[in-house]
Parts: sequence; structure tokens; C-alpha cells
Amino acid sequence: MVDQARARRLAKRIASIVATAIEYEIKDPRLRFVTVTDAKVTGDLREATVYYTVMGETLDAEPDYAAAAAGLEKAKGVLRSKVGAGTGVKFTPTLAFVLDKVPDAAREMEELLARARAADDAVAKVAATATHAGDADPYKVERDDES
Repeated sequence: MVDQARARRLAKRIASIVATAIEYEIKDPRLRFVTVTDAKVTGDLREATVYYTVMGETLDAEPDYAAAAAGLEKAKGVLRSKVGAGTGVKFTPTLAFVLDKVPDAAREMEELLARARAADDAVAKVAATATHAGDADPYKVERDDES
């Protein structure tokens, strides 16, 4: 039986160790703008997937994803040894690095919501000055009093 709570704690610890090592101990300039966002560990605690994002040097600059991936791949051995020393588990998990798409998806979702709000505002402006197409009471029937 797999202890999910232990796997979550170990994943959290691995993310913390990897983030600290990237920030303070690994001197690769390709990893300057890498941020560890999450980590997941398999049930048998043998494999860990570390999710990361890459920020651009400026707000307008596109991040260099390929360089960051190459830097992480090169530092994988050092990071794994840091994880082994920092966790104290019997078997140090192998590390796999995956680019986290959540920030991009969140940014895209915010843009879509902004466009929807703008469209709602345009509809509200039109609705404020709109009038009925026909009579105010479309069911009013005129009768001839011939009886």
C-alpha cells in the first residue's frame, strides 16, 4: 500500500531542495530565471517530476526555454545528489524536469476573461439605450364595438 501523505511530503521537500540548490548553489547562468513550481513523486518513491517555469530577463523578453532545459539536464546529477542528502530516503528518486504550462494557461485565461468583460460592457451600453421593437403591450387587442 502506498502512503500518499508520505509521497506528498517527499515531493514538497524535493521541490524545496531543488529550488534552493538552483538559486544558491548551481552557478549555471542558464538557470538564473528558473523557478520551481511543484514536484510530484510516484507511489513507490522512485521517480520525481519537478515542474518549473522560466521568466524572461525583462517583461518584453521571451524566456529561453531550451537553454533552461539544457541547464537543468546538465545539473540533474548534482541536484539528485542534493536531494539524496537532504531527504535521507533509502533510494534517491530519479529526477525529471517538466516545463510548467500553468502560468501560460493562466495568462491566456486572464486575457479571455478581459475580452469577455469588454464584450459584456459593450452589450450593457447598447442595452441601456435600447427600446422595445413593438408596442409596450404586444397582447393588447383593439376591439370593434359592433355588438
